[in-house]
Amino acid sequence: MGSSNKKKKEKKKDFQKAKLKIGKAKAKAANFTDTSFKAKSIVVNQQTLVTDTSDTAEQFKQNLSLAVNAKADNQRRDALAYITNQLSANPRNNPLGTSGVLTKLLPLLSDGSASVRTQLLKLFRVLVPAEVGPHVEKVLMYIRGGMTHLSNDIRNDTLNVLEWLLEVAGDETASCPGGWLKTLNSFSSMLGWNPSVGSAMSNKGWTSAPRATLGTKKGPEAQARQIQVLAKFLQTGFRPEAPIQYSPMAYRDNIYRLPGMPNPFAYLNLFGTPRDEDSEMYPDRISRQRVFDAKWRAAISAGMEGARKEGGTVGRAAATLDRALSAGLG
Repeated sequence: MGSSNKKKKEKKKDFQKAKLKIGKAKAKAANFTDTSFKAKSIVVNQQTLVTDTSDTAEQFKQNLSLAVNAKADNQRRDALAYITNQLSANPRNNPLGTSGVLTKLLPLLSDGSASVRTQLLKLFRVLVPAEVGPHVEKVLMYIRGGMTHLSNDIRNDTLNVLEWLLEVAGDETASCPGGWLKTLNSFSSMLGWNPSVGSAMSNKGWTSAPRATLGTKKGPEAQARQIQVLAKFLQTGFRPEAPIQYSPMAYRDNIYRLPGMPNPFAYLNLFGTPRDEDSEMYPDRISRQRVFDAKWRAAISAGMEGARKEGGTVGRAAATLDRALSAGLG
């Protein structure tokens, strides 16, 4: 009897314990983390961006890719600013060389963002001038495309790039293949001065071709700017060559000494495709004067006289062009 009563008491205690556990959750572990909460945002009081600066060449290439491919205007502008700082640093950091930078960035001359085009010009100005000369033909190809763009702002910014090119490599600009006549053709498209019509319009001034700057709010200012840059281009092309100092060994050096310039026989076009008149090289002042007098003098003189009659900023720009022609062809 005593043992049976003892078993009944133990069963009663177990039942009471089980009754107390009903409705209670399982005990949580010591390292338990509650992840059931929901938050719209997470705020971090202090943030630090750590960048590995060991491979600056890789960062340069990444920013160069961003400058070309990024969709946001601010990203392209900031990437160009980074490259500009690297090119102006001491020592310079340019793992791709001037040729690689120009090849990647020249298409941005026609970028739709004004801030990107402005930063691109700043980048061009920190390039080494001596390294730009061999690539003038490629740079001019994009400049001529920007000069005939439908956007008036892009045309004006492209003229700034052309001014920079005339400053750092003026002789190469006027003497490279297509640099003389093709660039004059682009000015003709901008100003509406047609050489085939200009010779027949002796006293009428303007040609019948429409001017690209008309119909815009900044028409006169843009036209005056175009005439001013045209005057600088003609001044560069008509600039007399520096006289060569006499040397008794000049004849021997001309025969035996190795040339000091890249592609010294490019004017012969020995291995290139046949060029037309516009794509020819005009390496000296006399040849440029000759072809200008035959093809462009009548048209530009007629357009210049019409611009002088308009007065204002356009008239003053035309007077600058007149002085450039008088000095270059006199």
